[in-house]
Amino acid sequence: MSYNYKDLGLSNTKEMFRKANEGGYAVPAFNFNNMEQAKAIVEACAEMGSPVILQCSKGAMEYMGSYMVPMIAKAVVDYARLSGSDIPVALHLDHGPSFEVAKKCIDAGFSSVMIDGSHLPFDENVAEAKKVVEYAHSLDVTVEAELGVLAGIEDDVKAESHIYTNPDEVEAFVKGSGVDSLAIAIGTSHGAHKFKPGDDPKLRLDILAEIERRIPGFPIVLHGSSAVPGQYVEMIKQYGGTIKDAIGIPDSELRKATKSAVAKINVDTDGRLAFTAGLRKAMAEKPGEFDLRKYLGPAKDEMKAYYKTKIVDVFGSEGTYQKATKVVK
Repeated sequence: MSYNYKDLGLSNTKEMFRKANEGGYAVPAFNFNNMEQAKAIVEACAEMGSPVILQCSKGAMEYMGSYMVPMIAKAVVDYARLSGSDIPVALHLDHGPSFEVAKKCIDAGFSSVMIDGSHLPFDENVAEAKKVVEYAHSLDVTVEAELGVLAGIEDDVKAESHIYTNPDEVEAFVKGSGVDSLAIAIGTSHGAHKFKPGDDPKLRLDILAEIERRIPGFPIVLHGSSAVPGQYVEMIKQYGGTIKDAIGIPDSELRKATKSAVAKINVDTDGRLAFTAGLRKAMAEKPGEFDLRKYLGPAKDEMKAYYKTKIVDVFGSEGTYQKATKVVK
């Protein structure tokens, strides 16, 4: 099936990022893998009056089915409108590995795509991004690319160490590729096990400042920005799970970044941890229950509640659009 994203009620990221850069906040970009997570994300953002980017990796799309993802996105946009909220919702491919995957998502109804050529030599990265841009822009779809490499693991994306983005390359990359936003590496990291307890994670805000000087007003993206909240690590352990102690990027560091050119911050791991913690708690407290709604509902609510705090503490995007005024069942 093929759809134009506008027919699904979705938005691209152009206007979102312009407002974010002018307002000194960042747009939340939350990954989802099922209906419950998508509902948690959009309910939280509608109630807070925050724009949102629903992110779907290639692995998540294969899990849900490429024909299902746009329909889930349409359903949650409809929910936002029925609730009285006018928040814009984008559907974004996260870490698109190739032109072919990006094209498939665009044709399916995605309003934004990322082409991740960060592992390629500079010229090949530019060329691959430009190829995606030429197709995407013909349909008014926005494109994100990445320059620099983040350590860690997220789905099929794996890297042993950081390669910080070189500010000397950003102007040529943006001009040569024509992308609408640029993901950079300044110290964030993919996955749950970013840093060990006792570490003091800091972002290279000096690199960010220099990049901002080189491409003023251009939307910057931070990947791997989960905080790995300790309460969920402990809750997972308390209710039978096994997970190593770890810490993520402090909210205070990310909030500093949102006050500059960072227009989008990606969060995936935190949502997984909150959802898993809520699920394990519900299953432990009701071991005889086999109605999945009694498990998945509390998991969704836990994820939603956490993201509402994240919108305030990290993104600063609350109240930038109309908040939900109605309860929709």
